[in-house]
Amino acid sequence: MALTAPPRVVGTSRAVGEIARSRWYAHRWNRSGYYRLAAAVAAPLPRRARLGLAVVLARALRARFRNECRMVRTNIARVAPGATGPARDALVADVFRHFAICFADLVSSNRSPATLERLLAGVVGEEHLTAASREGRGLVVLTAHLGNWELAGRLLALRSARPTHVVVAAEADPRVERFLRAGPAPVRFLARTRPTDVLALVSALRRNEIVAMQGDRALGGRGDVAAPFFGGNASFPLGPFVLARAAGSPLVPAFCVLGRDRRYTISVGEPIRVGTHGEPGALAGWVRVLEDAVRAHPEQWFNFFDVWGDGAAG
Repeated sequence: MALTAPPRVVGTSRAVGEIARSRWYAHRWNRSGYYRLAAAVAAPLPRRARLGLAVVLARALRARFRNECRMVRTNIARVAPGATGPARDALVADVFRHFAICFADLVSSNRSPATLERLLAGVVGEEHLTAASREGRGLVVLTAHLGNWELAGRLLALRSARPTHVVVAAEADPRVERFLRAGPAPVRFLARTRPTDVLALVSALRRNEIVAMQGDRALGGRGDVAAPFFGGNASFPLGPFVLARAAGSPLVPAFCVLGRDRRYTISVGEPIRVGTHGEPGALAGWVRVLEDAVRAHPEQWFNFFDVWGDGAAG
């Protein structure tokens, strides 16, 4: 849930598979002290008051995130090219408002399965999960920084009652990691630190368990490839597709989006199959699904950097 992202994706005009490495940074507010302060303020409040306070703070603090506002506006220019200037400004404000709501829910609900259940409005496309599960080869659930992705894995784990492993990028501040993911939870979190971590994930899939990953931000390594995305090339991680092929598992897109009633709906897409040498094609299919999801909910796509890295839309 942190404002953690690559400030610039380099070489996005190159062909698929020829993306250059990007450098990552962590926002200075991405520190455990801020998380603990937010949790201490939010926990005693009823949810309605908590979310109302989050919205007020988002409006008040947005001016301090000038670079992020500019980048969000640049991204929206690509995602919603028909939006007028005032409409783009409104969408930028909506992005920060929804981020604040999702963050407030995360810091107050991430350790409480009972609270999580009350936040879930339902699952759309659950039949895709059911059909893919019948194969008995595990599931790779692929999501994005759209809506409340931090709660998505927990909510799916509660629904499926199956061991669920959520793969996350290591936080710049280890205390943030402990605050968000230590203690009781319906999922097991695995921070990507070594290439051999994939072996445990393959074993989990072969036990017919669930592995949840994010597929919309490249990590700046050799596993990043470029793919067409809203009219330009952006980089994406190939790892989820390599994992799905290695284990013979179906890959299922899923997004956890906040509704008008301020409850979350998980939308599940049709499984993506990864055949022999089929990782690039499967990634292209995922990017098309991601495009549709972002186009439907641009106000909940939390990317506070220029995804394409060329600034063309700005």
